[in-house]
Amino acid sequence: MSSTLTWATLSQVKCDELEGAADGWGRAANRADAARDRIEKQLLNGLRETQRGEAAEAAVGRLRRLARNFQYVYTECGLLRTALNSLAHEMKDQQRALRDALDDATALGFTVHADGSVTYPEAGEGLIGDGPLPGGTASGVAGPGLVAPSGLVAPNPNRAKAQDIADRVVRAVQAAAETDWRYADILRKLKAEEGLRVPDATWTDAAADAAAVRDAVGGYLEKAIPLDAAPAERKEWWARLTDEQREEYLAVYPDRIGNLDGIPALVRDAANRDNLRLLIGKLEGLDDDAAATKLVALREIDRQLQAVPRAGDPPMYLLGIGDEGNGRAIVSYGNPDTSRNVAAYVPGLNTSLDEEFAKGDLKRSRDLAIGAQRHDPSTASITWLGYDAPQSPDGWGSLAVAGGGRAEEGGRSFHGFMGGLAATNELGDPHMTAIGHSYGSRTVGAATEHGDGIPGVSDIVLVGSPGVGVDSADELGVGRDHVFVGAAKNDIVTELPSRKQSLIGSAGLVFGGPAAAYVAGDIADPGDDDAWFGKDPASDAFGARRFRVDDGPPLVGRGGLSIDAHSQYFDPVLDRSSADSIGLVAAGHSHMVKMEEPR
Repeated sequence: MSSTLTWATLSQVKCDELEGAADGWGRAANRADAARDRIEKQLLNGLRETQRGEAAEAAVGRLRRLARNFQYVYTECGLLRTALNSLAHEMKDQQRALRDALDDATALGFTVHADGSVTYPEAGEGLIGDGPLPGGTASGVAGPGLVAPSGLVAPNPNRAKAQDIADRVVRAVQAAAETDWRYADILRKLKAEEGLRVPDATWTDAAADAAAVRDAVGGYLEKAIPLDAAPAERKEWWARLTDEQREEYLAVYPDRIGNLDGIPALVRDAANRDNLRLLIGKLEGLDDDAAATKLVALREIDRQLQAVPRAGDPPMYLLGIGDEGNGRAIVSYGNPDTSRNVAAYVPGLNTSLDEEFAKGDLKRSRDLAIGAQRHDPSTASITWLGYDAPQSPDGWGSLAVAGGGRAEEGGRSFHGFMGGLAATNELGDPHMTAIGHSYGSRTVGAATEHGDGIPGVSDIVLVGSPGVGVDSADELGVGRDHVFVGAAKNDIVTELPSRKQSLIGSAGLVFGGPAAAYVAGDIADPGDDDAWFGKDPASDAFGARRFRVDDGPPLVGRGGLSIDAHSQYFDPVLDRSSADSIGLVAAGHSHMVKMEEPR
C-alpha cells in the first residue's frame, strides 16, 4: 500500500496472508528458542561434565556465543511475528469500519465512487412545487467535527446520510494509510547486520526494536495485561491464553510478564532472561554513571545465570529484573513453585542494583538455600530487590533518609510478590518465610500492614533490625511465636537511638558520627527499649523469639570504626550460629533453633 490508498484497495487487503507470514516468523522464533535451549541445557552441560582443558573452554565460549545468536534470532523473529499480527489486527478494524459504511450505502441505494465520494438520489419534498428534492454527491471529511457549518440547510434527507457514509469511508482509509506507514517503518528496521556475530551494539539495536514494536502494538496486546488484578486472577489469565498469545507476550513484553506477580516462576524466568539481554543492550547505549553501575550488576547476574552449577548448588531463577529507580532484581535459588518451603529476603539501606548486590546480596540467598536444603531439600530462597531502598553515603549515620516512606512503598510491592508466590505454588499451601535485614525489616513490617498480613507467610525473620514500625510481634500477622529476631551485640543498627533519644543522639551524630550518636543516645536513656522504627524487636517488650548470633566485630577496634557486625547474619563462615538459625526457620524446622534471652 502507499499514500494513495483507496477504499477499494483497503477492502482487498488480505489480512490472512499477513497473519500467515506472522505464523512463519513465529515458527522461526520457536526453532531458534529450541536451539538455544538445547545448547544451554544439553550441549553446554554435557561438554562441561565430560571435557577439560583449553580446547573445552574455547568450545564452551563458542557455544555460548551461538546460544546468544539464537536468542537474538528468537527476539527479532518474535517481534516480527507480533508486528505483523498487530498490523493485521488494525487493518481488520478499518476494513470492518469500511464494510459497515459500504453496507449502509447499499441499503440506502447510494453509490460510493472510487474517490470515496457518495452520490445520493432525489428525495423529500421541495418547499415550492410538488417534486422531490434533487440528489447530489457528498465528499468525505476525515474530521467532520472540525469543519465549520456553511449556514445553509440541505433539505434532502439523503444528504446527511450520504455525508456520514463518505466521512466514515475517508476515516477508515486514512487510518489504514497511517497504520501502513507506521508498521512499514518498524518492519524496515527489524533486520540484523550481516555476519554470524551478534555484538553488543546489535543488542542495543534490539532493545530499540522492542521499544518501537511495543509502542506500535499497545492496543493489540498491552491493554489486555491484567496489571490491576490480584495474583490469582493473573495466573488464571495466563492459563487461558493460547500458546501463540503467550509467545507474543513473551516476545514483546518480557519486562511486563517477567515482573508480573501471579505468573508461574518458569515463565517469569524465561521472560526475564530475555529482558536481561535487552536491558544490557539498552544500558550499553547510555553514557551516564547510573547506567554504568547497573550494567556491571546485570552482567554479573548474567554471568551467574550462565555458569554451570557446582555440585549441591541450587538452580537460579530470575523472577524479576528492571532498570527503573535504583534498579530491580529478584533472584530465586530453587523453584518457588515446586518447593515446600519458600523464603524471601528483603535487603535494606544502600542496597541498589550494583556489583555489591549482584555478588553479596545474591550470595546471602544462595547460602541460605544451601543451608536450608540440608534440613529439607524442597526449599527455595529468594533475594528480593523490588523497591528503592534509601541511599545514604555515610551509612546509618544519615538518619534523615531512614524514614518510613520507602518501606511503605516497598511493603506494598513485597506484599504483592508474596501473594504471587502463594498463588503459583503447585503444592497449594507452602511454608513461606519473610526475612528482613536492616531497613529491609522495616519494609517487611510495612508489608504486614496490608490486609491480614503478608499472603502465605507463616514465619518472619528480622536481623540487624532498627525496628519494624510496630511495638509488638503480635502485630505482624503470624503470632509472636513465629517472629524470630537476630541482633548481634556489636551491631550498631540494632542499637540506633529511638526517637525519644534522638535529640541528644543527633548531637552526637553531628559531632562524632554514628558511633557518637549511639553512645550519646544510650547515655541519655539507658533503659529505653525503643528502636528508631518502633519497639526494639530484640527486646522483651516486643515479644519475639530471639535466636543466638555471634557478637560480631566490636564497633571500635584496632582497625578503627567497624559496622561489620551488621552484615554477617547470613554468612555461614563468619556467623554460623545465625546462618544456621535462619536456615532452620526457612526449612520449617524452627523448633530446632537455639534461642537466647531478649534484651
